[in-house]
Amino acid sequence: MRYDDPRLVALYDALNPFADDTAFYLALAASARHVVDLGCGTGLLACELARRGHRVTGIDPSPHMLRVARARPDGDKVTWIEGDANALPFVGAADLLVMTGHVAQIFLDDASFVATLVAARRALRPGGAIAFESRNPAARAWENWTPERSLRRIEAPDGRAVDVWLERHAVPDPLAAGRVAFTTHYRFMPKPGTEMVEETLSAASELRFRTRDELTKRLTGADFAKIDWYGDWNRAPVDETSRELIAVAR
Repeated sequence: MRYDDPRLVALYDALNPFADDTAFYLALAASARHVVDLGCGTGLLACELARRGHRVTGIDPSPHMLRVARARPDGDKVTWIEGDANALPFVGAADLLVMTGHVAQIFLDDASFVATLVAARRALRPGGAIAFESRNPAARAWENWTPERSLRRIEAPDGRAVDVWLERHAVPDPLAAGRVAFTTHYRFMPKPGTEMVEETLSAASELRFRTRDELTKRLTGADFAKIDWYGDWNRAPVDETSRELIAVAR
């Protein structure tokens, strides 16, 4: 989903707070001098990396996301670029490139995914690493993408309560197509004592679920020869119960 509506951009941090995945990528970047955050969103990770002394490039296709990122504390220490991986202006300069928040799943066709991996390889120095996570299709996360199972309430920056839930579409069949289409609904509740009215926004999305073998094939095809795999943010090995496929490739 592209965050093109400022009202949804304002909810992004409440939906994606500092968590175990953030801590994983911060630890991974500890020895890196130059880190690229591809699909940086509102800049939570990028700005924290900059605060810790790393040189950071944050890149995202959404100008609304980047507007929030630039306004963060330490946002002035990050080089922000509007675009995709092909907009990276340097070759062989970065020590680490990360794609967090399941960004790797937005590439529905293999050609666009491989093109992104190739662009990442070009931006990295020899021996540099790319790291990202993708939901393990064996865990069938989409089965919980129903209004009954996914409903949660968050608080918007203006203090309004917002109910958020997912609604998976009946087609395509996830196991047959490797893709899942769904709609995220956001119901803004009236703020007590105001004239606000209830309002619901909806945003359609589609994600690609690749197996570890598929991800390995795409990474090796982009000249990443050594791949370490983890099944969770504590670096446990991947098994049939793993919810995530976390790759660190060189």
